[in-house]
Amino acid sequence: MTEPAAGPVAPPEPLAVRSPSRAGDVFRLLRPTQWTKNVLVFIAPGAAGSLVHASLVLKAVGAFAIFCAAASATYCLNDVMDAATDRVHPSKRHRPVAAGRVSPALAVGVAVPLTAAALLGAWYLAGWRLTVVVALYVVVTLSYSLWLKRLAVIELAAVAAGFVLRAIAGGVAVNVPLSKWFLLVTSFGALFLVIGKRTGERETLGPERALHRHTLSLYSPEFLRSALTLTAAGAVTTYCLWAFDRTGLSHRGDHLVWIELSIAPVVTGVLYVLRLLGDGHGEAPTDLALHDRTLQVIGLVWAILVGIGVYA
Repeated sequence: MTEPAAGPVAPPEPLAVRSPSRAGDVFRLLRPTQWTKNVLVFIAPGAAGSLVHASLVLKAVGAFAIFCAAASATYCLNDVMDAATDRVHPSKRHRPVAAGRVSPALAVGVAVPLTAAALLGAWYLAGWRLTVVVALYVVVTLSYSLWLKRLAVIELAAVAAGFVLRAIAGGVAVNVPLSKWFLLVTSFGALFLVIGKRTGERETLGPERALHRHTLSLYSPEFLRSALTLTAAGAVTTYCLWAFDRTGLSHRGDHLVWIELSIAPVVTGVLYVLRLLGDGHGEAPTDLALHDRTLQVIGLVWAILVGIGVYA
């Protein structure tokens, strides 16, 4: 069956904007549920055993807050640029800008000070290095919204880069050296999540998928399955190498066996997500993390094993 041809989207009739916008609509514009992604800033400090020092914990929390501000700023701008296509999406049409509850001017007015606050906060917290990481995140995210999202495969790497930059920011904030295995695990894991999201979107949106996201018309089911297999294998392999690398990022204690045992929940988690994707789930990885109890238990087991290995 031939895929629908991608073309310019005819925007639906604009909705009337309420004025003034309610505070609740502006808060939803920031997408607070997406802040769970910023927990990645704690991974490097946590794995390095640095979260026993109050000053370093505060720096990690500061990096988390900075990325919440930076991410929310880019969400505001993205919602302005994608309002037309969001209106033809079954769930995104309820976003404040697409639904007409927040004006584009107000969304931009919220984004600008949030971006400035994130950059200034990064400079104050950890100097130019963290500022560069945050600036790169903003540039990559806006480039994705303006251009890269139309390029097959490249758009996957651009979205994954946002996850990797979060993880790097945590290490930079507390001055923790990042091992090559840590960066590879993060990169493969991020690509796995993004490809899983595209797989779920392709299934959920059906024949109208190209109206919302052009690249979905360019990804065949076979390609997505192959990409998921490749990135899942890469994530598991590099995690195993990280777990057994005694000179890596974090394992300098006498309880390395616990970190090595953490390979089991990682493999289980990857297999569990693959099963969910096979059942048509996965369009919203954040929702899975927040609501899927099995996935939460697997994550908790992993955190306990790594925590014992690093801090016991």
